[in-house]
Amino acid sequence: MVVNREGPILVEGPVEVVGDDGTTTRSDRFVVAICTCRRSRAYPWCDTSHRRRKPAGPAEDRPDGRQPQEGEEESRP
Repeated sequence: MVVNREGPILVEGPVEVVGDDGTTTRSDRFVVAICTCRRSRAYPWCDTSHRRRKPAGPAEDRPDGRQPQEGEEESRP
């Protein structure tokens, strides 16, 4: 298992995930990305929606000093 600080958890498959409501979802892929931000439209599987989140800090924390525009992806360091 690999845990990414700002991304999904990567798990060697096959994988079975049991949700809060008791539903079971299975993937037979050799590596599975499990969503940790709950933004994925394919939850519990990651669809990279975490990349579109807005930064928590002020604009001066960004290397270019500006806030991202709506729909713009945040660059990763």
